[in-house]
Amino acid sequence: MVGLLGKKLGQTRVYTEDGRAVSVTVVQAGPNYVLQRKTIEKDGYEAVQLGFDAQKEQRLNLAKRGHLKAHNGEDNFIPRSPDRHVKGKERLTNRKAWDDRNINPVRKIKEFRDFSLEVNQGDSIGADVFEPGDYVDVIGNTNGRGFQGVVKRWIFGGGRGSHGSGGWRRRPGSIGAGSTPGHVIKGKQMPGHMGQASRTVQNLEIIRVQADDNLLLVKGAIPGANGDYIVIREAKKKPKQKK
Repeated sequence: MVGLLGKKLGQTRVYTEDGRAVSVTVVQAGPNYVLQRKTIEKDGYEAVQLGFDAQKEQRLNLAKRGHLKAHNGEDNFIPRSPDRHVKGKERLTNRKAWDDRNINPVRKIKEFRDFSLEVNQGDSIGADVFEPGDYVDVIGNTNGRGFQGVVKRWIFGGGRGSHGSGGWRRRPGSIGAGSTPGHVIKGKQMPGHMGQASRTVQNLEIIRVQADDNLLLVKGAIPGANGDYIVIREAKKKPKQKK
């Protein structure tokens, strides 16, 4: 399985070689930095951890900063907290070496299991891992709609708008009996938060790959607003054909 972190930039349309107009979503799909490679011997499973979208180092919290320093692709790893018997100048030397380690600050970090590409810690991969004609699954968060009632959230028909209906026209009505079962049944359609839910769109075709700019032109719509982060992975139901 091959996957990347990306950012939705917007929608447009392109023309194919036979003159057809195709609606596409433009995705910034790189560069993705390999932060960590997990193995069965050390971690119990195979996975690759990718980072995407550079940001200022001072904006990182301490946990993410420490993680990036520990897995920055350098071989001369020095623990930040040495053994207790290490004292004096040696401890200060270790601490200074830790503080001087270079990092590649990123906003988003995600782990991909069973990654099929041979990559090493510190490598950079981009949109060129995909080709035109490949099918991908895209995971994103839908647009948030705030707190909504049952008419908009669940498409209830509402009550009659006749004389004397008052404010009951768009209300949900009864939500359960008082005696049996005596509680609101799980899954009852009620007012609440709408949107901002993770959704996966499967089997989207890649129309064009602009490797120099790390751009993917994906046929169809992708959930989320422009600028939202998404996950692009090889389609599970339409895997890439081996040449």
